[in-house]
Amino acid sequence: MDDLGSTRSSALVAAGILLSRVSGLARTAAIARYFGVSPVADAFQAAMRIPNLLQNLLGEGVLSASFIPVYSRLLAQRRDEEAGLVAGAIAGLLTALTGVLALLGVALAEPITRLVAFGFTGERLELTVTLTRIMFPGVGFLVLSAWCLGVLNSHRRFFLSYVAPVIWNVTQIAVLIAGAAVLLDDGIATTTASADQLAQLAVALAWGVLIGGLLQFVVQIPPVLRSSRRLRISLNTRLSGVRRTLRSFWPVVMGRGVVQLMIYVDIALASLLAAGAVAAVEYATRLALLPVALFGMSAAASELPALSSLDQGEGDRVAERLHPMLARIAFYVVPTIAAFVVLGDLLYATVLAPLAARQVWLVLLGSTVGLLANTSSRLLQSSLYATGDTRTPTRYAIIRVVLAAGLGAVLMVQFDRLALTDAGLVVRGSLPALTPLPIDARATDQTAFLRLGAVGLTLAAGMSSWLELWLLRRHLTRTADIRVRVGGGRLAATAAAGTVAAVVAAGTRIELTGQPLLVVLPAAGTALALTYLVAAAALRLPEIDQLWRMLHRR
Repeated sequence: MDDLGSTRSSALVAAGILLSRVSGLARTAAIARYFGVSPVADAFQAAMRIPNLLQNLLGEGVLSASFIPVYSRLLAQRRDEEAGLVAGAIAGLLTALTGVLALLGVALAEPITRLVAFGFTGERLELTVTLTRIMFPGVGFLVLSAWCLGVLNSHRRFFLSYVAPVIWNVTQIAVLIAGAAVLLDDGIATTTASADQLAQLAVALAWGVLIGGLLQFVVQIPPVLRSSRRLRISLNTRLSGVRRTLRSFWPVVMGRGVVQLMIYVDIALASLLAAGAVAAVEYATRLALLPVALFGMSAAASELPALSSLDQGEGDRVAERLHPMLARIAFYVVPTIAAFVVLGDLLYATVLAPLAARQVWLVLLGSTVGLLANTSSRLLQSSLYATGDTRTPTRYAIIRVVLAAGLGAVLMVQFDRLALTDAGLVVRGSLPALTPLPIDARATDQTAFLRLGAVGLTLAAGMSSWLELWLLRRHLTRTADIRVRVGGGRLAATAAAGTVAAVVAAGTRIELTGQPLLVVLPAAGTALALTYLVAAAALRLPEIDQLWRMLHRR
């Protein structure tokens, strides 16, 4: 696949991811609109994360590392019959495993919730347990959707599997709007809604998660059957392709499990903070993951099938693709970081109260610290997966998680002493803080101030991402004599263009002070985008030419 072909494949993945992520942001905005940073929002976000462990452990990332390389190589060798048998066996085994785990999740929802969100008590705990029981089976369908993605990507059908989550998101939005029309006083008056009304709305939304997961899976079945006509569902583990997949599968599951453990550590730590901290972390994380998915996952996903079809001894050809892709990732991530820094609070202000919007924005800024590292690491991990090395990324993921957990616990305590008020930022107690605030100080006066302990969690996660990227780069240098450069060697020029764009956007925002939000946000965003493109062209970044040629050919 030539460079332009790679760009087009990456663009198809990015387009599908963009639509799904935009709909996901719309879903998050709707949830924030109705639940804000309330205890009900905490319960729903924690409940969503608990069964989401299934999707993250067994879903796209694991199958991309274990199933796609094996299946793609069989297709490249024209062994279609064997490829269909392997795909069918993996589908059968995944269905059986997911079904058992989903049933266990429903049965053990209460002890699991107590373990994960051990700071929750009373009605917030009870609601989280109820929501978890409803959503567990729905997330199981998302795992099966990831298998569909693996099959379709291997056949170079990139768009549908990445756009399918739109159905999941739209279903939830529709259920949320319909539920609000029935349960709330006038369908929209969340400020006067009781806690019981909001809890009932959260239960309705949980059923939307279940139904949406089923629909997302069903819509992909017809194209999967058309692509893999030799598909035969079974539980056969004797096939060599199945055994190779399983050998790679479990190390990646362990690595993903460690990474997911960090999410649950964050939930556990955030559950000890003031009410709304879990929701604030979730709202910030959803937006921060957008560039990771759009630019890191799209590059990794579009390259993985082609890289996997190469022989094991062709490591040099794998390495040759890294720098252009890393440069492309930086080209898109850098202006995204600039937008988050300059305009992030305005984005959240469209669905949250001003004080809550600033709180979530500051949590988002913690995530932006590691945004480029996190996105670039996806590509380096895929380059190792393509050569059959699943253990190295797992080992480095463990190191990253341990650092993020320890550093997050320390920083959380420091930032928890900082609070946002209508009058500005205040410090409650002394810094540096050696002990957490007492429980009563965390739980009272929430309308008067919003503490920033959650910022410490995202900041620690962002900092640890750079360590993981450094370890991956060092490994490639030692094992393949590849000196991987962040940004593909063009990071300075890309950062310069991003800085100029950020300054212009900030100036536009200041100039429009006092104007309505719906005027300031589009104007400043447009100024940032146009300035970045002009600056990138002036600095002769080749991604400008690639972007133009791709659009011209369309």
